[in-house]
Amino acid sequence: MATVEIKPVSSARLPEIALLVLALLVGVGAYVATAITKTGEPPAGLWLHVGALVVFTVATHLLVRHFAPYADPVILPIAVALNGIGLAMIYRLDISYEARGQQDLVVGSKQLIITVAGIILMALTLIAVRDHRRLRKNSYLLMLAGLVLLVLPIFFPAVNGAKIWINLGFITIQPAELTKILLAIFFAAYLVEGRDKLSVGGPKILGLRLPRPRDLGPLVVVWIVSIVVLVGQRDFGTSLLLFGLFVAMIYVATDRVSWLVIGALLMLPFLWMATKVSHVSSRIDGWLHALDPAVYNRPGGSGQLVQGLFGMATGGLFGTGWGSGYPQIVPFANSDFIFASLAEELGLTGVFAILALYLILIERGIRTAIGVRDGFGKLLATGLSFGIAFQVFVVVGGITRVLPLTGLTLPFLAAGGSSLMSSWIIVGLLLRISDAARRPAPTGNLTTAEIAKVTKGNPAKKNAPAQSGATPSNDETQLVHLNKGEAQ
Repeated sequence: MATVEIKPVSSARLPEIALLVLALLVGVGAYVATAITKTGEPPAGLWLHVGALVVFTVATHLLVRHFAPYADPVILPIAVALNGIGLAMIYRLDISYEARGQQDLVVGSKQLIITVAGIILMALTLIAVRDHRRLRKNSYLLMLAGLVLLVLPIFFPAVNGAKIWINLGFITIQPAELTKILLAIFFAAYLVEGRDKLSVGGPKILGLRLPRPRDLGPLVVVWIVSIVVLVGQRDFGTSLLLFGLFVAMIYVATDRVSWLVIGALLMLPFLWMATKVSHVSSRIDGWLHALDPAVYNRPGGSGQLVQGLFGMATGGLFGTGWGSGYPQIVPFANSDFIFASLAEELGLTGVFAILALYLILIERGIRTAIGVRDGFGKLLATGLSFGIAFQVFVVVGGITRVLPLTGLTLPFLAAGGSSLMSSWIIVGLLLRISDAARRPAPTGNLTTAEIAKVTKGNPAKKNAPAQSGATPSNDETQLVHLNKGEAQ
């Protein structure tokens, strides 16, 4: 019989407060440094900017302390720090746009409002989702809603060559940002139910155990949906993200490398078809022949990519400093190419620090997946974390010319309401799951009422005896009964 030492689990809210103060100092310091460099004095709206961030950050911390007291203390501060850096760079670009008379590109105050809205959505997510496992009950409804949102942009005019926006007149929405969350919930629910049959081995080829042919259906369906998004909406980034998300989650659910191999093979016709879509093929051509004068000067060619590369090269190791570069020359410098803007003014050192923040955020998400006790929570936390990792990888890879440009944006940093608000919703879900993962396991003897609560909805276990030291075994909760240092 194995024995374990049980240590009290701390809610770790004091470390979270210290990290939040540091995160606010980073964002506000960058904001003030930019204004002083560009205008010689602090920004006019300093107190409004600082006040909004401080008030909503403190309110969010108190809410997390109340509704998810054992949530990971690092996730929220990293989100605040990244969002603050993004606001500072967007404000810095606004100053340059105003000086050049490009008022239509000024989005700083709007982005601050969207930040507040995103924090509120994160808070509402924590309040509404008291138990992440309840999402599993509505997974098919969420999947249907996600698919409807995914195809809606097909019926609206294309913007910059891609049909990814819904223009309602008073607001423009990119529904794919919410779709990835809804489909991640569905994928987690589906895979936790069907992972046993998906794990069954089929024929063995070259030492690799392949799945049975009849189990390939879900992967093929997601692959077809990705193709429809690619062809119908000319959205290479979203289609790639959805397919990659499902392949990653099915691998985590089954622990079979064969699913990764099959996913990679299915990517070959997917990439071939991408070269046949005019908008996507233009980006691939610009990636392969970026320095060709004909491609550089062509509308929709490689001009934006090359200008971003020149800007990053100008930044060098330590950057030009906040407000001292010329990132505004690059089109979409505050959204698609905000990483190039940051690299020019913060240098390689600065963007490495930003990438380290992303890496820590992803690591905390994976740690949450490892620690949570139910399979659905494990898969959902993994999917959400992988979604952020994949998005950062393809965006930075596109800007640095490692990959073709995809049209995705960096979470928390880039200007845009849909991306920022969906990122905050993901933070809310990760906080909820991490609270369940870090919450102390029940100790002592379980009562009849506690056993009934654990075995609710499982008829096979409703007749479990409520005897001293008994531990109900439930695949949904994997509740661990620790009594006097013994793992029973």
